[in-house]
Amino acid sequence: MEKYGNKNGDSGISGFEIGSNFIQVEFSTGSIYEYTYSSAGENNIETMKNLAKSGSGLNSFINTYVKFKYLRKIN
Repeated sequence: MEKYGNKNGDSGISGFEIGSNFIQVEFSTGSIYEYTYSSAGENNIETMKNLAKSGSGLNSFINTYVKFKYLRKIN
């Protein structure tokens, strides 16, 4: 997992891992969720990848657009 930048200091996200058609997001609770093109849509996944890399806005985006559109909860 790559550490999430959390530029505003108030995110519920601590890390992420990016693949060609997915992103895994680790929340500060320790839970990891995998979002894929098939579960959340290609545009949403690409937006999430960009937000993850920038270190800002990912948690808000997830809560607004894809909260329950994950493929699986990893832990």
